[in-house]
Amino acid sequence: MDVVEVLGRFSVQRVQSPVWRATSLNRPIFGPNSLVGFSGRGSGMSINAPCCSVEAKPATDEVFSITSPAKSDIDYMGQSTKGDLKVKKEHLEASGVDRQATLQGPIEEIAWMEAKEAEKLLNNLGIPDPFSSRYSPRGIFCSRTLNLRSISVIGYDMDYTLMHYNVMAWEGRAYDYCMDNLRSTGFPVDGLEFDPHLVIRGLVVDKERGNLVKADRFGYVKRAMHGTRMLSTRDVSEIYGRELVDLRKENRWEFLNTLFSVSEAVAYMQMVDRLDEGAIAEELCPLDYRGLYKAVSKALFRAHVEGQLKSEIMSEPERFIEPDPELPLALLDQKEAGKRLLLITNSDYHYTDKMMQHAFNRFLPNEMGWRDLFDIVIVSARKPEFFQMSHPMYEVVTGEGLMRPCFKVRPGGLYSGGSAQMVESSLDTHGDEILYVGDHIYTDVSQSKVHLRWRTALICRELEDEYRALIHSRSHRAALIELINQKEVVGDLFNQLRLALQRRTKGRPAQTLAATKMDDQELTESIQKLLIVMQRLDQKIAPMLEADGEYFNKRWGFLSRAGLWDKSHLTRQIEKYADIYTSRVSNFLYYTPFMYFRSQEQSLAHDAYSNQPPGLDAFAINSLKKSPPPL
Repeated sequence: MDVVEVLGRFSVQRVQSPVWRATSLNRPIFGPNSLVGFSGRGSGMSINAPCCSVEAKPATDEVFSITSPAKSDIDYMGQSTKGDLKVKKEHLEASGVDRQATLQGPIEEIAWMEAKEAEKLLNNLGIPDPFSSRYSPRGIFCSRTLNLRSISVIGYDMDYTLMHYNVMAWEGRAYDYCMDNLRSTGFPVDGLEFDPHLVIRGLVVDKERGNLVKADRFGYVKRAMHGTRMLSTRDVSEIYGRELVDLRKENRWEFLNTLFSVSEAVAYMQMVDRLDEGAIAEELCPLDYRGLYKAVSKALFRAHVEGQLKSEIMSEPERFIEPDPELPLALLDQKEAGKRLLLITNSDYHYTDKMMQHAFNRFLPNEMGWRDLFDIVIVSARKPEFFQMSHPMYEVVTGEGLMRPCFKVRPGGLYSGGSAQMVESSLDTHGDEILYVGDHIYTDVSQSKVHLRWRTALICRELEDEYRALIHSRSHRAALIELINQKEVVGDLFNQLRLALQRRTKGRPAQTLAATKMDDQELTESIQKLLIVMQRLDQKIAPMLEADGEYFNKRWGFLSRAGLWDKSHLTRQIEKYADIYTSRVSNFLYYTPFMYFRSQEQSLAHDAYSNQPPGLDAFAINSLKKSPPPL
């Protein structure tokens, strides 16, 4: 069955329509493994793919109607149907098609047949189906169901969102400038070098103790480093056994939200070592860890504000920016689908224009420039205040950056400052019709979500490395889980025999017949034997737990996990504030601007019923019969 034949089965009227004709568009189509192998658009592959174009007027005017906000419903997953297509009844009647006769039979059977044909078509086109795209480092992952058809406006951050920097180059130079500023004020920084593997995103700085910690979703500290020295499990327990990480206490905890935090964290932890060595003079800063953090942050802030760092990047953008040829095409798809695109960045106009020209213009068709992609561009936005309060807005009116006050944005305009409320008012669009995409959990994602109820997407480039690390560690994790399961079984028997011995010493019967038949010596020897087995298992399990995640980072393990099974504090923040998350914006190219992102079932502790072993049903039923009724 060829592609045209399969496409024919999917036409609504199942006859040739005068509105549509097959044509050829020289745009690349993904290969079967493009999600993993990055062999899609922008990789040099060019395949002529059949697609549909309009001869006279848009097909939506002839065949479909688009659901307006006023007539949209809320579907069974809680999402608006705004933007959905509906077949025009009059078009079917004019074509002589009986809608009911066309789809006779049980809908389950019809849907099954159509789904199988759809799968064939996707395979013929070399496009991964929605399920396989979830198992890819370039996938888009959904925390809260999101219907892109109902999204009218998509806003983008720039730095580490549309623009991905070479971390070693960008953060390395930021570190250098920070250290130069510290040196100029008398801090002992000689001999120190930038080590990007010392920290990862999602860690938390304890400014009171001079530690860097990794917490789980509940705030319990799982790993910690003082200065550049990792602390033992016992040390972590003694220091943080009674304390939880609480990000609301900003005077103590500093969350590493973004890759921009890497240079600051590396510099601070190295300077903690110098403070502990007594190498920092008292007149330089308060001789405590909080005062030291303030001094390092100030030195890095100077590096950004004084402009030397950005001037160096603007003079050699190819050294610092990692190009992504697929990125402009992803945004072009969204724009052509009717989405209004916004750029909202804290960077100034000159830096934004230089970076966007370098990253976008060479990959756009028909001599388009980066400005042509965006309906509105806002620089120097002052996020997160941009989402929280109102600031004056200025229109940038010259190439030199001269500005004049304004009170309303217009399509194609370039502005400085302002507020999100002004954008909503000018576009006559509010709340969940707007999707904002950024890399900073607080500045971009949580604030637009909390204050405006915008839909949100988080960009986390490290997901690609984490995905590969998880693949590499599958055998290690499987062996570790097997040992833990063995210890659980052995431990349960140990506990049962221990309880039997305890009851015997109190003159009460043991809980099992087998334990009753064992004499005191047999019980004691069995307990000792099992205890030795568990101790030996612990000696094997402990280093394997420490090594879990070392494919991603030897010190901190996986980005998304804290311990073998639990989620990290970073993952908890992502799930709470980001509706979807992915490694880069260009991953939208592997989907469509009309995608319905559906969140997966959330696993709960009692969900084990779905994987219960055979023969457990009767036992479970009997247990329920014996249970007392609820109060």
